[in-house]
Amino acid sequence: MRTLTTLPGNSQKLDGGAMFGNAPRAMWERWMPADELHRIDLGCRALLVREDSRNVLVETGIGAFFSPELKERYGVQESRHVLLDNLAAQGLSDADIDVVVLTHLHFDHAGGLLAAWEEGRSPRLLFPNARFVSGRRQWLRACQPHARDRASYIPELLELLEASGRLELLDDGQTSQTLGPDWRFHVSDGHTPGQLLPEVAMPGGPVLFAGDLVPGAPWVHLPITMGYDRFPEGLIEEKTALLEDLLARGGRLVFTHDPKVAMGRLTRDAKGRFGLGESSGEVVRLAD
Repeated sequence: MRTLTTLPGNSQKLDGGAMFGNAPRAMWERWMPADELHRIDLGCRALLVREDSRNVLVETGIGAFFSPELKERYGVQESRHVLLDNLAAQGLSDADIDVVVLTHLHFDHAGGLLAAWEEGRSPRLLFPNARFVSGRRQWLRACQPHARDRASYIPELLELLEASGRLELLDDGQTSQTLGPDWRFHVSDGHTPGQLLPEVAMPGGPVLFAGDLVPGAPWVHLPITMGYDRFPEGLIEEKTALLEDLLARGGRLVFTHDPKVAMGRLTRDAKGRFGLGESSGEVVRLAD
């Protein structure tokens, strides 16, 4: 039996204009109001997939690895490692996780692999018993980043992952030996090269962890992209194809950055616009 539980990690406040690309503020502020510094609230949500013999965690959020000054720069709201607290609420610690799936290696998705910052102490890798699954092209991008996204990666984390001997890198279209054929991965390049979006088969229809292809409910609308996206036009094409496929199969999306909506089922209106039904702010041991 397989169950799904969404787990909030550390939250952020980031510039709303950057998060909504070329969408005007008059539009996006109806969805996510900004503070006096023009920042919107964002989550960093992970997905816990409990199977009969293992615990799989999809992403780890931003975590608490930043020093205090960098926490302030990137709008991280809590000093403690919130994901670890929420794992504990499920009766688990990081040592109980067997597999961690990383859609990509930007710090707001993979930083939770590291222990909380302590003055004078080097970065330390958590999840001592887990294998780490990510895309090979994303790994190569992280190791040789472009000037545009160099600040999005954590060099010390890459070194620790490689030294662990527990890293599995997938080529496009490849099945994970760690996870097995029941786990499907969709490849997306619009946000960052080689982003892998895991699809989990469930009795009530497939569940896709949408990563930064669709970071929250407002981005289900096809024209809405982020200023952080590498190829916005290509991302819209990827999003269109993937959402059409999921809609035809009764699919649902899990959102990593939406502060209020954890999951929703895809819908489409009479004008062909994608939307969400059956939205929920939290998912706990979903089995259907």
